[in-house]
Amino acid sequence: MNAASLFLPCAGGVEDLLGAEVSSLVPGLGVTRRRGGVELAGDAEVAMRLNLESRLAQRVLWRVAQAAYRSEDDLYTLARTVHWQEWITLRQTLRVDTSARSAPLKSLNFASLRIKDAVCDTMRDALGARPDVDTRHPDLGVVLHLEGEQASLYVDLSGEALFKRGWRDASADKGEAPLKETLAAAMLAAAGWRGQAEDGVLLDPCCGAGTIAIEAAQIACQRAPGLQRRFAFERLLPFRDRLPAWRELVAAAQARIRPSPVPIHAGDVSFRMTDFATRNAERAGVAAAIRFKAGDALQRPPPAPSGTLMLNPPYGERLAPKGRGAPPAGQARSVESIRTRERAEGAADTGAFFAQLAAHWKRHYTGWTAWILSPDMKLPSSMRLKESRRVPLWNGPIECRLFRFDLVAGSMRARSPSEP
Repeated sequence: MNAASLFLPCAGGVEDLLGAEVSSLVPGLGVTRRRGGVELAGDAEVAMRLNLESRLAQRVLWRVAQAAYRSEDDLYTLARTVHWQEWITLRQTLRVDTSARSAPLKSLNFASLRIKDAVCDTMRDALGARPDVDTRHPDLGVVLHLEGEQASLYVDLSGEALFKRGWRDASADKGEAPLKETLAAAMLAAAGWRGQAEDGVLLDPCCGAGTIAIEAAQIACQRAPGLQRRFAFERLLPFRDRLPAWRELVAAAQARIRPSPVPIHAGDVSFRMTDFATRNAERAGVAAAIRFKAGDALQRPPPAPSGTLMLNPPYGERLAPKGRGAPPAGQARSVESIRTRERAEGAADTGAFFAQLAAHWKRHYTGWTAWILSPDMKLPSSMRLKESRRVPLWNGPIECRLFRFDLVAGSMRARSPSEP
């Protein structure tokens, strides 16, 4: 396969971090920052390496066609220029997804349909039959992106989104959407925490499912994020003769795994959530690198004289020590049951919680650096702390800020009698 233009989409605010990551993974290649991702020219081995190693990208897309367009018929013509029979067989399936920004079309669904027709017609002309469509688990994922009157057509080499590292128990994770692994990695990257001894201790006192701690442990252990999953390119025809090189990449990634050189601590006020996070760490292969301990964040002593606090607070849930006993008879020990019961028992006053958390940190965590991801732009005021940095990040459709607080000795501003 010749080199092609690769596009790696990412969450909003992560473009610069992703560009730096890609440059370190495949040095010497020019990486261009785009809105919503980065672009570079690379061959099959580069594409495979990025799938295996990138912690920040959502997917790895291989561009197969690009042109100006005016109508859906132009999109059909564009897709017909690709030799799709060189990508899949008739026994394999496909799906088309379309994204757009300032596109002049009335229906993106119709645009997807025209691309699907072009793929199927090309296969029928070449092989005498059309492949089937599978909207859930396709062998070939075709991605159409429309930017104004410019159309780009990609093959999705990842399959499932790259935040799916392969360690989550899908049967147990049925509650609210957990923090994505890619966003946890972006938080750590923004903080400059690389899992080296000089980075110091990491603590997440509101760990929930354990995503931040697990991602940090995998970074510290140099464990590639894609080691426990499969990728779409493994089923595509152009990559079949590249699979020996792929196996060498995987073997090299496994060989470099090491014990963590830095302590990582995590816990939650809910014993059940802490147990759940521990099981997740076991499936992720990093349980030995994380010290889990259930406890109230407002009372937890620091595990070291200095370090980094990294947390994505639950915004009203799991803030008070609720539901520490066994679940009611017949109720499954799932994330959904845990969170549903805690909501029923009542959530803490989040404003009071953050004020008390800041007071606890000022008394006991002098010398630490705290990073908090929150959609509340007034969080520093609630905590009566002055942030030294705020990094814009998007948690899905939610605009957030990653606030940095340098915890130093000194009195907080005077409180009114009504304040906690």
